Formats: sequence, structure tokens, C-alpha cells
Amino acid sequence: MSYQTFAQVYDAIMDDSLYEDWLSFVQQEIKNEGQSLLELACGTGALAVTLKEAGFDVTGLDLSENMLSLANERALKKGLKLPLLEGNMLDLSEIGHYKVVTCFSDSICYMPDDEAVLKVFQEVFSILENGGIFLFDVHSTYQIDEIFPGYMYNDQSEEISFLWTSYEGENPHSIEHDLTFYVLNAETSLYERFDERHYERTYPIEDFLTMLKVAGFSRVKVTTDFGRAAVTKESTRWFFTCEKD
Repeated sequence: MSYQTFAQVYDAIMDDSLYEDWLSFVQQEIKNEGQSLLELACGTGALAVTLKEAGFDVTGLDLSENMLSLANERALKKGLKLPLLEGNMLDLSEIGHYKVVTCFSDSICYMPDDEAVLKVFQEVFSILENGGIFLFDVHSTYQIDEIFPGYMYNDQSEEISFLWTSYEGENPHSIEHDLTFYVLNAETSLYERFDERHYERTYPIEDFLTMLKVAGFSRVKVTTDFGRAAVTKESTRWFFTCEKD
């Protein structure tokens, strides 16, 4: 297999079981399938296709043209019509209105500061229909402050070696991930090295609730474990269900 983009590498190393967990959370919170659903930061479309197959009327949005190209290929292989938009969740002014908006895989944590997070919430609120639902997840402060610093992970196959190291960030509740990939070039039979650095930041639940209220959301529920459990001090990921009246 020849990997030509980081998007293809990420697609290969993602844990597929997570998509079923996210689907389960959406189905738990959204009782009426078939509703219009916008997936922010849809990436290579694995979850979008899963949601589409479950009966939702899905549109995917992502910043990356490469990610969207793979998402389109994935949908076509399944025989699905999946509208895909190249765009930024910080500006959703021209993409229509939806009954459901989702943003998973801690994508909100990639916003640089709380002003950007608030902007995303405001943009989502503006495109939700009345009675619409916004679902998203974020890393907890416990995950960012206690679990990630010093975290190291590696995995390898014949085609990819993957190294992941995390360091405490400069801002409160922030983390830096150094990612190194060694990817087999099928044409040369040599491994090529690629490096990336990712920055993530989260906030206390109270801060998220305040920003959601400012954005206009009046009813918000917070859970953990894909909506299956109540939040505790050691919860690693928080799941938000926000309703627009």
C-alpha cells in the first residue's frame, strides 16, 4: 500500500471501534433518525458514512481537501451520496441550517483559545434549527493535566511505524503531541519520515457551560463514556448534548 498523504496514514491507524461508540451516542441523544446532520471536522468520513448508513441525512465539513477526498472515496465505495464541504467551523455562515450538528474526536480542543471555542459555539447555534441539537466531545482537564504529559505510544506494521509523545503545553490545560511516522514508499521500498506537532487545549466544564450559554444554548447535558456514565473527577472525555430552543 502506498500512503501519499497524512490523511491516509491517520485513516489507517484509527481505532474503528470508536465510530460505533460515537454512533451509539448520537442515536441515544437523537431519537428521530433521518434528520439533517452536519458533521464538523469529518476527516476521512468514517463516522459520516457510519451515520449515513444508520439513516441520518449527513453532510460532512472539514478544512482538509485530502481528508475530504478520502471521505468521498469511502462514500462511493459504499454506494452512498455524501455531500462534503471544505470549510472552517469558525465560519458556518453559508452552509444552510441543520437539525443536528456534531463535532467529535476532541476536535474542539484544537481551537487555539476560548475566544475561538466560543466562536464555534456561536456559529453552530446560528445554523441549528429551532429544537436542534449540538453534540460534541472534548478531553477532560484530568486527561490533559494528568494522563497526557509524558505519554508515549508506538505502533508498527510492515507499512507504517508510528511514534507519539505528549508534553505539557504552555497554557493551562493544554498539551503538545509530537507525532512521527515512518511510511513505506511502495515505489522505492524505502521508508519516508514525516513529523507533525499537534496542540490541544481544554477548559473546566464550568467554562464550557458558560461559553455555551453565551452562545445561546439554554439546555446542556454533560456525560462521559459516550453518554453511558456520569462525570467523575477521573473522567477522560466529556460529552455535551446542547439544545437550541
